[in-house]
Amino acid sequence: MIKFSEIGSTEKQAKIKYLDGEFEIIKDGQYVLCAVSGKRISLNDLKYWSVERQEAYDSAHLSLMQHKKNI
Repeated sequence: MIKFSEIGSTEKQAKIKYLDGEFEIIKDGQYVLCAVSGKRISLNDLKYWSVERQEAYDSAHLSLMQHKKNI
C-alpha cells in the first residue's frame, strides 16, 4: 500500500492517472475529489476509481452508481 504524509498544513489536490490496481501521481497533493459526491478523498484512503473514466469514488456504492449511469 502506498502511504503519503501531509506536508505542511495546506492540503493540495493531487492529479492522478488511474491504472488497473494502482495509480500514478501526476501532480503532488494529499487528496482527490469524488466524481459523484465532490467529497475529498485522502490518497491514503483512495480505494475506488474508474480507469476508463479516470475518476475517483468515495465508496464502492458510488462507484457502482456512476457505472450504472454510464452504461
